[in-house]
Amino acid sequence: MTAPDIRLVVADLDGTLLDEHKRLPDGTIDLIRDLQAAGVAFAPASGRQWATLTAMFEPVSDGLVIIAENGSYVTDRGTEVAVHPLDAAWVSTSVARIQELADEGVDLGIVVCGVKSAWITRTDRPFLDQVEPYYRRLEVTDDLTTIDDTIIKLAVHDFGDLEAVTAPFLREYCHPNPVAVSGAHWVDVMAEGVDKGLAVRELQKAMGIDATQTMAFGDYLNDYEMLQAADWSFAMGNAHPDIIDVANYTAPPNTENGVITTVRTVLGI
Repeated sequence: MTAPDIRLVVADLDGTLLDEHKRLPDGTIDLIRDLQAAGVAFAPASGRQWATLTAMFEPVSDGLVIIAENGSYVTDRGTEVAVHPLDAAWVSTSVARIQELADEGVDLGIVVCGVKSAWITRTDRPFLDQVEPYYRRLEVTDDLTTIDDTIIKLAVHDFGDLEAVTAPFLREYCHPNPVAVSGAHWVDVMAEGVDKGLAVRELQKAMGIDATQTMAFGDYLNDYEMLQAADWSFAMGNAHPDIIDVANYTAPPNTENGVITTVRTVLGI
C-alpha cells in the first residue's frame, strides 16, 4: 500500500498527544524529526500559549509549525501566519461581566491572553496550579481591563461544574465569538470565526496544500473544526463521542501512544 501524500500533521495535546501525566510520550521528538526530514510539517494545536508550546518542543522548535491559543495565533518556523486579536473595548467589558459571576459565588479565574504574555489578577496557589502549565509567560496585574498587549483569547477556569453556569453564560454573552470548551474546567473565547479549524486552513493556504494532504488528531470539543479541515482525521480512542462521530478514523487512546503509532503506521516512517 502506497503511503498517502501527507504534508501536514496536526495534533491536539491534552488527551491526544500527551500521555496520562500530561507529558510528551517517548518518541515524540524523534517522530517530529523524522517527519521534518521527510518534508512533513508537524503542528501542535492547543489552547496553550505560543511560548509554552515552544518550550515543550524545544529540541525541534525551530522547525515547528504551531497553532496556539485554540487557533488565535499561528506560526510556521517562527514566522507569523495568522494573528486574530479581540477588540480591546469588548475585552474590557467582557472581563467585567465574567468577574460578576465570580462576585456572585462562581469559583472561577480569568486569564487574558495576549501575544506578549498572559495576564491574571487571581494569584492563589490552586488557581496558579491550573494556569502555569499552560502559560509560560504569565504576568500579574491589578486590572485586566487595561492591559497593554494584543489580546487574542479570554480563558476561564471554573473549579466547579463548568456547564452549570460559566459555559452557558459565555455562549450566550459572547455570541458570535466562538466559545471552546477545552476541558472539564477550561473554556476559551476567541475572535469571531476563530478556531483550530481556521488555523489549519490558514496553514494549508500558506503551505499550498489541501485537506487531502493533512492529518489531524483530537479528542475533545475544541478539536471538532480542526478534524473537519483534514481528510485524514483521527479521533483518539478516549475521545468525546461527538469527536468520534466527526472524525474519519480512530486512533488508539493517548495512553497507548496513539498519535505516534498511527503516524508511523500510516506514513510508513
